[in-house]
Amino acid sequence: MRRLRALLLAGLCSIAAAGQAAPARPNIVLIIADDWGYSDPGSYGGEIATPTIDALARTGTRFASFHVAGSCSPTRAMLLTGVGSHRAGLGNMPETIPPEHRGKPGYNAVLAPGVTTLAQRLKRAGYATLYAGKWHLGHEAADLPTARGWDRALALSQSGADNWENKPNRLLYERADWTRDGQTARLPRRFYSSTLIVDEAIAQIDGAGDKPFFATLGFLANHIPIQASDADIARYRGRYDGGWSALRAARAAGVTRAGMLPAVTPVTMASTRNWQALDASERARWAGAMEAYGGMATAMDRELGRLVAHLKTRGLYDNTVFVFVSDNGAEGTNPDATAFTRFNVRLQYDVAPDHQGRPGSFTWLDASWASAAASPLRGFKFSAWEGGVRVPFIMTLPPAMAQQRGAVATAPAHAVDLAPTLLDMAGVTGRDGLEGRSLLPALSDPAATIHPDDDAIGYELSGNAVLYQGRWKLVKNLPPYGNGRWHLFDITADPGETRDLAAAEPARAAAMEAAWRRWAAANKVLPMPPGYAAPQQIQANALHDLLPGRLAPILAALWLLGVGLWTGRRWRKA
Repeated sequence: MRRLRALLLAGLCSIAAAGQAAPARPNIVLIIADDWGYSDPGSYGGEIATPTIDALARTGTRFASFHVAGSCSPTRAMLLTGVGSHRAGLGNMPETIPPEHRGKPGYNAVLAPGVTTLAQRLKRAGYATLYAGKWHLGHEAADLPTARGWDRALALSQSGADNWENKPNRLLYERADWTRDGQTARLPRRFYSSTLIVDEAIAQIDGAGDKPFFATLGFLANHIPIQASDADIARYRGRYDGGWSALRAARAAGVTRAGMLPAVTPVTMASTRNWQALDASERARWAGAMEAYGGMATAMDRELGRLVAHLKTRGLYDNTVFVFVSDNGAEGTNPDATAFTRFNVRLQYDVAPDHQGRPGSFTWLDASWASAAASPLRGFKFSAWEGGVRVPFIMTLPPAMAQQRGAVATAPAHAVDLAPTLLDMAGVTGRDGLEGRSLLPALSDPAATIHPDDDAIGYELSGNAVLYQGRWKLVKNLPPYGNGRWHLFDITADPGETRDLAAAEPARAAAMEAAWRRWAAANKVLPMPPGYAAPQQIQANALHDLLPGRLAPILAALWLLGVGLWTGRRWRKA
C-alpha cells in the first residue's frame, strides 16, 4: 500500500515537473442501489438494461467478491463509516430488532453517537458533502445526515416508501419521513423517486461552488413496493415468461460470460416453487412482477445517466470517482405469507396483476425470483448466504489516476473497505478507528490481495453469522434461511455454496468458529431470543408501531357511535 501511494505521488510530481498542473482532488459520487441481486446489472451478466452502470464498468473495475450486510441500514452504516455494523450502532435495524436488544451497546438501531462518518472526514478536508435519497440510519434531528457531516441532504429515514407520491410503505409506516436539511421536506404532489433523487443531487452539486464534492445517492430502486412506468415495464414484456428456473440458468451463464465467476451450477433454493405447477394466471402475475422489477432498475439507470451527462456538460466528469454498490441481495419477502400482511396489503394497495408497478400498486418478487436475481449464488436479502451479502460493486477513477479499465477484481473485499479507499483517493490522512483496507491496489492490479489470508472478518445480523478468512467462509443462518448450524465453504472455488466442507475440514471449521466467537465477544454480539425469526419480528414490530395509529380512528368512531346510541336512548326515554 505504501509503495502504491509513493507511485501515485511520484506520478503527480512528474506531471508538475513537466509544467502541468496536478489534478485537483477528485469529486466522489457514491451510488447505493437498494435490493439489487448479484447478477442484475448487464455488466454482471444480467438481462436488465443498465447502460449507464455498464459504461462505468467498462471504464472502471468490477469486484467479483464484494460483501455487505444482509439488509439495508447495517450495510449503509459500514459503507459510510468504515467500521463494522455493531460498532456503528446497527447491530440490528429498527424493523428487525427484537425488543430485548433495543438500546444495548451496538444495538442503537440508528448510527451511534460518536461514530465518525466518511462525510465528516471529507468535510474537514474541504469537501462539499451532499446526500439525496434513502438514509435509514436514524430519524431524530441528531441522527439525520446534516447532523452527521453532510452539508445538504434530502433524506428518507425509513427502509422504503412509495415511488410515485409522498406516501409511506403502509405495511410498515404511517407516513413517509422525508426531510430536507433536517426539516420536514415538501415534495411535489407527483414524482418518481429515482428522478426526484437525481434532480436533488444535481441541484446540490450545482450549489457546491468550487469545492470538490462528495455526493451520496441512495436510490429506492428496487426496494418494495416495486414500481415503474408503463413504458419501462413494457420493454420487458414477455421476457420472464419462462419462469425463475429459466432465469436462474440464464443468469448463471451470463455471469460466466461477463468474466465475474467461473462456470457455476446455480443453486435452487427449497423456497423456489415449481413454475410449471402454477396455472396460467399465476405465471402471468409473477412474470409481470419481474417485468416491473426490470423496469424499475432501468429507470434508475436512466436517471443516473442524466447525472453523468450533467457532470460532463459542466466539465466535472473527468475528475469524478464513481462507486456503484447494492446494499444487499434482492428482497424475497412475501406479504401474502401471513393473514395480517395479506389483509393489510390488500386494504392499502391495488394488487391487481395487470396494475403491477403503477401508482397505488404494491408489487413484490417473493423468494423464487429473489434467489434467481442472485444467480448463481445461494440465498437472498436477510440471509448470510452469498446471495444475500455478495453484491455488484463497481468503482471508476478519473483518467489521471492509475486503473486497469474494464477489469474484474477477484480478491474478496468488504463494505468497511470503501471509506479508507475514498479517503486515500481524496488525499485525506488519518485512519483512526477505521477497520477496512484500501481497495486501491485492486484498481491497478485486479489480481491484488486486499485482505491477508489470515485476516478474520466477522459479521452477524439477526442471528445469521459469518467469518471470512481468505477464500474460506464459515456461515450460519437461522430459520427460515437455514438450519441454525455452522457450514464451511471455499467460496473462491464454490461461490454457490454447494459443498459444505465442515466434515472434511474439522480443524479449520473449529478454528474459524473459535475466531468468530472472539470477534462476537469483541463486538458485543447478543444471542437472539428463543424462536426469533426476522420475518416474524418485522411483522411484530410493524404491529406495535402501526396498531395505535390505525386503531385510533376506529376506536374514536366506535366511541362516537356509543355516545350517539346512549344519547338517543336517553332522548327516547325523555
